[in-house]
Amino acid sequence: MPSKTVLITGCSAGGIGHTLAMEFQRRGLTVFATARSTSKMSGLEKLPNTTLLSLDVTSPTSIAEAVERIKAQTGGKLDYLVNNSGRNIMIPALDADIDDAKEMFDVNFWGILRMVQGFAPLLIEAKGTIVNIGSIVAYLHKPFTSKLEFPERSVARALSLADRLRAGLYNASKAAVHQFDETLRLEMAPLGVKVVTVVTGSIETNIITNCPEPHLPPTSRYLAAKGALDKQYENKLDFKQATPDAFAKQVVGDVLGGAVGKVFRGPYAGTVRWASHIMPMWMQDRILLDGSDLDKVGKTAS
Repeated sequence: MPSKTVLITGCSAGGIGHTLAMEFQRRGLTVFATARSTSKMSGLEKLPNTTLLSLDVTSPTSIAEAVERIKAQTGGKLDYLVNNSGRNIMIPALDADIDDAKEMFDVNFWGILRMVQGFAPLLIEAKGTIVNIGSIVAYLHKPFTSKLEFPERSVARALSLADRLRAGLYNASKAAVHQFDETLRLEMAPLGVKVVTVVTGSIETNIITNCPEPHLPPTSRYLAAKGALDKQYENKLDFKQATPDAFAKQVVGDVLGGAVGKVFRGPYAGTVRWASHIMPMWMQDRILLDGSDLDKVGKTAS
């Protein structure tokens, strides 16, 4: 019997996609690992039943070429589509370049829609599963921060995960994915296709590496908070993190086990799930603002 097939986007070495590809392959699947450049997926080329493909999720032409390539190799079926590609920008909303923000959304949100539309016929034929990598920051409204010293320490650490990676625009892109997935899950069910959203906690990845360094313009209203933003970018934060390998084992187990809807994986994911529903807004705000230096913004120096 032919093995099940999976296509994963964003498989550059050092990221979640790379380890997901390795774990799916270890469990006997035929893997199509993709990135904009195949040279970035070092190590995967040595794995049996693994094909490396160049794929840009912002390019309809690139996606169409990948669809035809996979259709030819699988007989027109794809069992699992894992949308993992992502971009990050780190800047206050008032200082953000709209074109940069659009480019981020083009990868993080519209790229997922392009992939879903492009591979839908193969997924429907296989009665397959769409897996979109989300984040706990979709539940948070963290600006930027450093290490917290809040009394409710475990909750504070969990809620402050957004500080470690991203600013509000990134959070918004992930929230859009989560909301999209909930509707997509209902729309795809009559076609026999499952939709899974992986709400990702704190994982060791290279997402900061490809994030442009934040530069506040001289006219920025947030210059007083620049130190907190710099700490976020420089990764000078104290958080528990799961290794990509451990995360991949859990997620692949969920997916192959028939999960549907949201699954929460990685440190702090469970806490954020609880806190986002139970904790009152004023308490969330107090935790999320701690260490952000936003209390210094708008103050006139004496």
